[in-house]
This record gives sequence, C-alpha cells and structure tokens, in this order.
Amino acid sequence: MKGDKREELGPGPEPSAPPLPTEEEEALLEFHRSYRELFEFFCNNTTIHGAIRLVCSQHNRMKTVFWAVLWLCTFGMMYWQFGQLFGEYFSYPVSLNINLNSDKLIFPAVSICTLNPYRYKEIQEELEDLDRITEQTLFDLYKYNASHTLVAHARSRRDLREPLPHPLQRLPIPAPPHAARRVRRAGSSVRDNNPQVNRKDWKIGFQLCNQNKSDCFYQTYSSGVDAVREWYRFHYINILSRRRQDTSPSLEEDVLGKFIFTCRFNQDSCNEANYSHFHHPMYGNCYTFNDKNSSNLWISSVPGVNNGLSLTLRTEQNDFIPLLSTVTGARVMVHERDEPAFMDDAGFNLRPGVETSISMSKEAVDRLGGDYGDCTKNGSEVPVENLYNTKYTQQVCIHSCFQESMIKECGCAYIFYPRPEGVEFCDYKKHNSWGYCYYKLQDAFSSDRLGCFTKCRKPCSVTIYKLSASYSQWPSVTSQDWVFQMLSRQNNYTIKNKRDGVAKLNIFFKELNYKSNSESPSVTMVTLLSNLGSQWSLWFGSSVLSVVEMAELIFDLLVITFLMLLRRFRSRYWSPGRGGRGTQEVASTPATSLPSSSCPYQASSSSFPPDPAISPALSAPPPAYSTLGPHPAPTGLAEASASAHAPGEP
Repeated sequence: MKGDKREELGPGPEPSAPPLPTEEEEALLEFHRSYRELFEFFCNNTTIHGAIRLVCSQHNRMKTVFWAVLWLCTFGMMYWQFGQLFGEYFSYPVSLNINLNSDKLIFPAVSICTLNPYRYKEIQEELEDLDRITEQTLFDLYKYNASHTLVAHARSRRDLREPLPHPLQRLPIPAPPHAARRVRRAGSSVRDNNPQVNRKDWKIGFQLCNQNKSDCFYQTYSSGVDAVREWYRFHYINILSRRRQDTSPSLEEDVLGKFIFTCRFNQDSCNEANYSHFHHPMYGNCYTFNDKNSSNLWISSVPGVNNGLSLTLRTEQNDFIPLLSTVTGARVMVHERDEPAFMDDAGFNLRPGVETSISMSKEAVDRLGGDYGDCTKNGSEVPVENLYNTKYTQQVCIHSCFQESMIKECGCAYIFYPRPEGVEFCDYKKHNSWGYCYYKLQDAFSSDRLGCFTKCRKPCSVTIYKLSASYSQWPSVTSQDWVFQMLSRQNNYTIKNKRDGVAKLNIFFKELNYKSNSESPSVTMVTLLSNLGSQWSLWFGSSVLSVVEMAELIFDLLVITFLMLLRRFRSRYWSPGRGGRGTQEVASTPATSLPSSSCPYQASSSSFPPDPAISPALSAPPPAYSTLGPHPAPTGLAEASASAHAPGEP
C-alpha cells in the first residue's frame, strides 16, 4: 500500500500461503454472502419448475422479466386456489349417505285419547256452575237456550256462587274510515248477485288485565263458536288447576275397558302390562301402548295388517263436556317409546263408524354435530331445563322453554305442561292476572320473541315414522247387526248409537325395510391435503420437498438479513473509526458464481481476467462466515505481495 514502510526481505525460503479449508474443516452452519448468491443458488438447485429460467436468462433481460412475471403469477394463482380450498374446508360441508336396511323392527309407542274430557266427580259441582253461567251467557248474547245441550242441573240460577271473572262480552267493531266507505259506495254500482245479509258488526271476547289493572286488552274472536269454546276452556283450566295442585292428582281414572273394547298385537291379546295411563286436560283419559315402561317389548318380524296393533274403540259421548270439544271420535299419535306424546302437535283423529288402517315406514336420521351442524346429541348444552325427564326432543325443549317463561313472567305453571317442584298451576283465584300474562306470552311465543325456537336445537339422531292411512266403513251394513250384538253382550255397549259409537284402528309396518340417512364430512383433512398437493403439482410440478426448499429459502433470507444488520451495528458502535469501512465491506462483498450443468451460459464472477503475476497459492481464501469483523492479512502474505509489486527496488 502507498505510504507504508516496506520491510527488507532477508535470505531464506519464501513464505508459503496458508492452506485452503477442506470439506472436513468447513463450519457446521454456513450461509451465503449476499442475497444474489442465495437467489442464484436456489434457482439453480430447486426442484420447482421454471425457477432456473430466472438465472439462465439473465443475459436477456426481456426473458428474465417474462419468466419472473410468469413465475409470480403462477405463484399467486396457486395460493388463490389454496385459499379456496381452505375456505371450503372451514365451511364444514357434509355429504348425505342413504342406506336401505332390512331387519326386525321394534314397534313404536301408540298413544290414544278419548278426544273429550270426562266430567270427573271431584269437579262436578264447579262444572255445573260453569255450565249454568255459560247457558245464561249464550242466551244474553245470541238469545239461544242451551238447556237441552248442557247437562241439566238441579241448582237454580239464584243458587249460583259469585259470578265468574272475565265475562264474555259483545264488542262493536269500529266503523271504517270515510275513504274506505267511499270506495265501497263506488263499487256498489256493480250489480251484486249475492243476497244482502243483515249482519251485525261486532265481535265476541273477554277482557284481561294485569295485576294493578293499568293495562287491559280484549281477547276477541270473529266466530262465536271459537269465542265460546275458548272462554269455556279458560275457565275449565282454572277449575282443573285447583284440583291438581297436589303432585298425585286424585282424579278418577277411567277404566280401559270402557274405552277400548278389543286390543290385539300380532294376533295376541293385550294386557295391563302393555299400556300406561295419563290424563290430558283437553282430550281426557289417554293410554300409551308399548312405551318404555311396558314389560313386554313389541317387535314386528312380519309386515302386514294382521301383524300389527288392532284396536276397537268406543267413541260414545255420554256425560262428556260438549262446550269443550266439538268433535267426536278418538285422538291417536305414533311416537318413539322413550318420547312423550304431544297430542296437540302430532296427533290425528279417528272417525266413528270407520275402520282406519295406518301403515308405517321407518326412517332414521343421523346428523353431524359440532362444526358441521346445529344439533345436539342429548340436549346437555341447550340452555333449557328438560321438565319432562325423558329423551331430548325439540318439542320437549320448546314446551319446557315456554313453561320456564310462564313461571318467570306469570309466577305460576301452565297446566298443559309439567311443572317444577314447588310451583303451583295457574288459577285466577290465586293469580288473578295469569290470563293476561299467558295470552301475552303466547303471542310472543308464536312470533319467537321468547327465543325458544332459537334455543332449542334439533337432536342429532331422530327416528321418524311416516304414516299413510286408508279408510273403510266398519262394520258393513250386512254385518253390523251381529257385531253390535256381540259388543253389547260382552262389553255393555249401548246399541242405540250403533255406528256413531264405535271405531276400529289398525297400525302396522307395511314393510321391514327402513331407510337410514347419515351425514359425513365432505372435505376431510386427507381430502384437503390431497387437493393442496394437486394444486401444487399443477402450477409448479413439485412435491412436499419443494415446500421445504421454499421454507429453507425464507429461513436463509432472514438469517442473512440478521447477520448483515448485526455486522453493521458492530461496525458503527463498536469500531467508530471503521464504521464506514465496515459498511462498504458488507455492501461490496463479491458474489461467487456457482457452475450449473443445466444452464447453457454462466455469468462470470468478475469482468477482469486474473493477474498472472499473482500466484494461485497466494490468493486470499474466502472469509470465515462465523466472524463478523475484518481480520488483518498474514505477515508472510503481505511481504510476498510487497515484493511482487516492487520490481525496481533492490
């Protein structure tokens, strides 16, 4: 170097250069000197298709730009497809699998009710008062004498107790506005072929108020039949609630033989172990055959009408309540053995004097819960208490939810649903505003403002029985005489009603084949990985190892960036006098070209030819990557260099 003092070389052998590092002497971890070197190494050695064209086309910038744009577009398209695949996977789609099975089938439970509530002895006196008041109300509103319709009573009207609250009233309808009246008058110019009817503009209803009488409304009906029936039903519920406040009601239980004349299953007669009894407020005495409490499990091994349940029912209405139910016959429902019977929701009526044959087909549905569907396995995660203490169903949850709202808002339980311990049934003698609260809640329940339909999720496993009915006259004209004679002699059947007092029911499986519908994930983890690999191979023609190469490239980029920043930091703050020089050394580190047999032409690492005066043995070795600061040149190498560049000196 210029200005440096040259040392005299004494006689002796020339100093030798330090030996180059061998493969055994290389460091355990080494990184490339620059981004350019790293990029060229990656493009020359990666298994990703098209990457090598970025290096081999560097003497033609147009090709380089073309391949760079093509490579980036391909990379972007592949990851756009990846996003689509991940979006499909996290949407949790399901596939429906339909299987047809054939085996012996467990016969479902069958619940049947008399369709008319009975006049129990314990509430007979209060029902007589209600009938008298209803008779007087019908006469006041419609001038109709209902004494021949209602049961005769010995008590006169003057002997009645205090009047009932919420009397039935006639309410006028407000007149239409003038605009509507003019429209009606303008349309009256068209000839009307219908005869004019002298119709009065009024409705029937009863008033309901809250606790302090600050808010009242009328529960009105346009039909007098509906109004009288609903008003009578409202008071009947209060009478029944006062008699059922105890956990074990003492209402008289109707004898099975008075309602069901004959019962056979698989040609065998039924017994008391095959049925259980429960009471419905509107349908009276009900019986469930083959429920979970039955000692004998009914199994159908042969389809057909002769291998099912056959019942002969009595549908007479002696001593029943005509204002509470306006239909005759029986109410039937088919359901699972461990599910309660909701006669209002899923039952159907039997017509007297008709043989009704119900053929069934079974269908099982299994849904996926969790992320794949909004269903519950046993209702444990549903925020509604199961008041029925039975298997979870959506109807059980909905009715329990309404009862919870009824107890919370009205302070009493509705008699149609089970009640928790310590809660009384609603009665206007104890809860004078429960009617106001109930009808308000019923309106909110119907519009789902209570949230019951949102809270109550579908069960994941459901068994459905699809029913189809056929009807025929029973008994026939030619056989009715001896059939009624046998029923009157054996079952004390009164033959004066004849066909209107009996009905026949047959329930059976039409086939033993049943369909099972199950859900399965459409996109599993295996399917997702397969689709990702297909997209990777389509756009880059590579494999999983190519992904590892990409990860290695990103890792090397981060490490080189960190080392360069660390070297600059040390040069600036630890060696203030050489801060700029250290920066230049880092920035001007030469890139070593790596030969590649796949590239037709390779860029030279330096544009100048090597100096012949410098011996290869005296060339400086590459810097050690584990060191971060500059190192002084060896003394022998400096002396040889000085001797070689000063030929004029002695």
